Amino acid sequence: MNNKIPQYHGFFNPLLKALKALGGSGSVQELNQKILESMNFSNEAMEVPHNAETGNKSEIEYRLAWARTYLKKYGVINNSSRGVWSLTKKADGVNEVSPEQVVKFVKSLRGAAKQRAPATKDGNGAPNDEIEENLEWKAELYKILTKVLDPQAFERLVQRILREAGFIQVEVTGRAGDGGIDGKGIARIHGLMSFHVIFQCKRYQGVVSAHEIRDFRGAMVGRADKGLFITTGSFTKDAIKEATRDGAPPIDLFDGDALAEKLRELKLGVRIELIEKVTVDPHFFTAI
Repeated sequence: MNNKIPQYHGFFNPLLKALKALGGSGSVQELNQKILESMNFSNEAMEVPHNAETGNKSEIEYRLAWARTYLKKYGVINNSSRGVWSLTKKADGVNEVSPEQVVKFVKSLRGAAKQRAPATKDGNGAPNDEIEENLEWKAELYKILTKVLDPQAFERLVQRILREAGFIQVEVTGRAGDGGIDGKGIARIHGLMSFHVIFQCKRYQGVVSAHEIRDFRGAMVGRADKGLFITTGSFTKDAIKEATRDGAPPIDLFDGDALAEKLRELKLGVRIELIEKVTVDPHFFTAI
């Protein structure tokens, strides 16, 4: 097992190989899973948090985000508005890149203004002005969810999310001694099919273990078709395996990052502000 986490540029080639193995495209989750498997990281390495105070990303996920950013700027990968990453034409026939060349190329794009005021650097050597996602809003949201909302308010927020996502008859039923079950609802699929779902929502900064998944499953057996486990934190590798174990009732997992994206998608407490940009078209005036 690999306990050492490489710096962001150490993920450039594993990321390219993962995309090729997935047929040229993949979601962040698919890419991360493929890379974690190929690099054989230990559970301990995968569970190292980047900053437990500002988000639920692991250090590996954080550095993989940097790797995607650099390879995108280098031109060998790109991402769609739906968050699917794919190889570009420039990647045709490219099995490996030179990490040093990629870093040098990206730094050359930063321009004279940034050279006059160099970006600060984080612990893995990457300038903090180029991260792929705008992490500030997620950090602010994470703080509100984990430190401002009380558990009951978080349960009501989850209830609202499920309703907005199309669930019906959503009830918060959490009570002591109920195996962690916080509520139930019915998921409607295209208006034709429905599933009875029991959910648990855990508002905290840690990781959810396989033991907690097993306890939740034990409480839901015979009471629903599916289980849904929502957390502001993240899930261990063993928890993910336990949730999809063959022969056991399925449990869908929803971590803090997915929760933030869903709130943005549903525009619940998260606004997307478009800044108007005014430009002058000189051709208009010369053509008069």
